[in-house]
Amino acid sequence: MLTLSAPRACLTCGTYTARLVHPQVTAMSNSSAPANPSDDLDQRRREQVDALLAQAPARSDGSVVLDSGRMTYTTVAEFLPVRASGSDELRGDPQAAVFTTAYLAQGVPARPVCFAFNGGPGSASLWLHLGALGPKRIVVPDDGSMAKAPYAVSDNPLSWLAHFDLVFIDPPHTGWSLSASKAARKTLLSVDGDVDALTDVMLGWLSRHRRWGSQVYLAGESYGTTRGAALADRLQDAGVALSGLILVSCAMDLQSIAFAPRNDLPYALFLPAFANVAQYHGRLKGTLAASSEAARAAAEEFAATDYLIALHAGSKLSDDKRRRTARRVAELTGLSADLVEHKNLRISDRCFFVELLRAQGRIVGRLEARVSGPMAANRSNDWEFDPGMEAITAPYTMAALAYFSEALGVQSTQRYERLARDVHREWDWSRRAGDAPAMRGNGFASTSDDLSRALRRNSQLRVFAASGRYDLGTPYSASDWSLAQLDINDEVRTRVEHHYYDAGHMMYTREADLRKLKTDLATWLAA
Repeated sequence: MLTLSAPRACLTCGTYTARLVHPQVTAMSNSSAPANPSDDLDQRRREQVDALLAQAPARSDGSVVLDSGRMTYTTVAEFLPVRASGSDELRGDPQAAVFTTAYLAQGVPARPVCFAFNGGPGSASLWLHLGALGPKRIVVPDDGSMAKAPYAVSDNPLSWLAHFDLVFIDPPHTGWSLSASKAARKTLLSVDGDVDALTDVMLGWLSRHRRWGSQVYLAGESYGTTRGAALADRLQDAGVALSGLILVSCAMDLQSIAFAPRNDLPYALFLPAFANVAQYHGRLKGTLAASSEAARAAAEEFAATDYLIALHAGSKLSDDKRRRTARRVAELTGLSADLVEHKNLRISDRCFFVELLRAQGRIVGRLEARVSGPMAANRSNDWEFDPGMEAITAPYTMAALAYFSEALGVQSTQRYERLARDVHREWDWSRRAGDAPAMRGNGFASTSDDLSRALRRNSQLRVFAASGRYDLGTPYSASDWSLAQLDINDEVRTRVEHHYYDAGHMMYTREADLRKLKTDLATWLAA
């Protein structure tokens, strides 16, 4: 059972003072279990959700020294309901309890509010929360290597609290958030069900905290950009005009990043990012090895011209053009021309992770490609883990749970789902409307049209996109393509910006990029 209470002790450099203590809320006992096991499980789920929603918020005071001076704030950790929609008898019943953590500046009236979430799908919000945006931060090595335990949070002078009040949302079945039934879980674990749920949570938060007079911003990372793009349009339907949407490591068009049969797009879009990573690891030669800029420029030009033509030609490509294409892909990726030919000119992400540093017996990271890890002694083709993620997962998890418990007063015997793999496996990627029957199960989820429509509908909406050059999960080059495909005219396009950073998917783990991200954000907000 999860309990919200006042903090017992301070694990950070900031100050916290207890304001309110709430006793543990215990779920009702199930003395008369239904005969159907499924009904019994749903009853217990309902009792869990009702118990979580019955708990009063945990409040604490804190302070942090920002570049502009010391700021005091109130932290509110609480569960908010996701209400059932529709016209039947269940309308309005809570379908989920969603955990939120809000930081509210004291003595600063009428501040903008920024709702933030990570992706997955299946990820809790601790990465943005304690990596970049919040007043406390988990510090890890700049080079992407793993820090030594013990892990803790530190003051974050680059917190976005300087610009917004911050509300971090853990979507259903991430963190401690739960749904009330099997049917609700199925609905919530889908592109549109997830968007509806977060819309309801944000509307509920604005009402509960009387913040309808505030400017509203969204910040999402990875799949959080997929949901963020759709939320921009969905919130407009609900009467909320966003002032800004912040997309960290874009994934609005899954076709651009999913290596699948008959989908040649990622092979071209990943090539510039592959070249950038190969140059970093010393695998390129000649002028390509001179700088990351030279490698990227050459790969971008080739990918947009001869490479796309070759991929489109398929078996119609002449032997001579095939050999020249394989040779150029090899030059740009640091792989052998024989391997490229063997792979039918198509180098997938998994192939690149395993083959780039095979001679050294190492695999390359996906979300942080500056990092590599050891292969098994037999040097198989298996990419068993992501070295970049392994370096930060445990530090973030352990430091975050200590912070929630000791600083924020959130106690739980339940597992905190930082990355819920079952959520990812069960996710329904189809959209509610627009999918032709013949495409269901075969199409790629996309929310770019939602964002395009939101930009056309809301003349005040502005978009800030951020990409890491060493991200091979959502490469900068694929994000370039996705943003360029937005269905908007040139006048609207002036409200969309794309910024680049010299680290991976979570570029904020590198101190210089954390500062650059904050500086770029401040400039964007001031424009």
